[in-house]
Amino acid sequence: MSTAGAVAARAHRVQQAAERGAVRALFALPERAKRLLAGAPVVIDGQTLDVSTQLLLRVQRLSRKPGAETFPIPQGRVVLAEQSELLGEAFAMGAISDTEAGGVPVRVYVPRELLDAAARPTLVFIHGGGFIYGDRHSTHDSVCRFLADRAGVQVISVDYRLAPEAPFPAAFEDSLAVYRAVLGDPEQWRVDADRMAVGGDSAGGNLSAALALAAAREGLPLAFQLLIYPVTDSFGESASRQLFGRGFFLTHEFMDLAIDAYVPDHALRPDPRVHLLGAEIPDGVAPALVVTAGFDPLRDEGEAYARRLVEAGVDVELRRETGLIHGFLNWLGAPCAARDAVGVMAEQLSAALKR
Repeated sequence: MSTAGAVAARAHRVQQAAERGAVRALFALPERAKRLLAGAPVVIDGQTLDVSTQLLLRVQRLSRKPGAETFPIPQGRVVLAEQSELLGEAFAMGAISDTEAGGVPVRVYVPRELLDAAARPTLVFIHGGGFIYGDRHSTHDSVCRFLADRAGVQVISVDYRLAPEAPFPAAFEDSLAVYRAVLGDPEQWRVDADRMAVGGDSAGGNLSAALALAAAREGLPLAFQLLIYPVTDSFGESASRQLFGRGFFLTHEFMDLAIDAYVPDHALRPDPRVHLLGAEIPDGVAPALVVTAGFDPLRDEGEAYARRLVEAGVDVELRRETGLIHGFLNWLGAPCAARDAVGVMAEQLSAALKR
């Protein structure tokens, strides 16, 4: 790297650190101060936007920072990673290792309490990012650390191939390949096959739900699925997409880019591995916790999928975090309603895998 390049990179790191500090400082303000800065409460569809979330959205608007979807995809990946790091946190782990499972890169997180365990309760985590962004290193490292620590489970984070370089069904096939590989060699992976879960957010919620259906069809053991504001509708016609597709982080442009990149062939969009609302629900599907956000364009389709599971006889708990927006899973670096919500998810994951 040239001297000028090194200076620019150092300046960028300093700027990022300053932005992280500023965001944390905003979240630490008293509620009254946050309300004064955020403005009048935002009430839509009978829900009130969380004041910290409203303040963060206002700061984003005032700073005029464009969303990841406004850049070419390679640059957008960097932008989204930086956004994720603003409120991330490097929670301590007993061990972290990068390896492969079924030919797919994975990162394994082991909390201290499980270092000596021969058979660990395990979450196979599948990250979000519209099928085109995200990885095990930057966007969801903090999430996996938090869930491993708070739930007391081993987490295996899947680094599936991204679109548009690898369109549907590549991400689904990679996720299923990891799950099969881990179950196929429980001693190597030190997993308890009776205490396995799959989970993810947004696109990762889609892939997790599809994997859970495949596991039921194949007779693979699966104790629990954690679906966090999952994408379940390839056609995007819900009311919440219309209500919240502007001004609440996840935009129409992002969602359009995601489906066009992941499933460019329109004839494949009804495929039940991506359009989950059209999937047949087989017998034996694992119990699910489905979490949606009140101000998320994906809210209605996530809740519609939860209802489909219930109608098929699946044990489902549906929780709507009414004041939050898409992406709140990554807000773990400061006390806030989002981190509290993820803490509850971790508690329920722990309870499901430690019965």
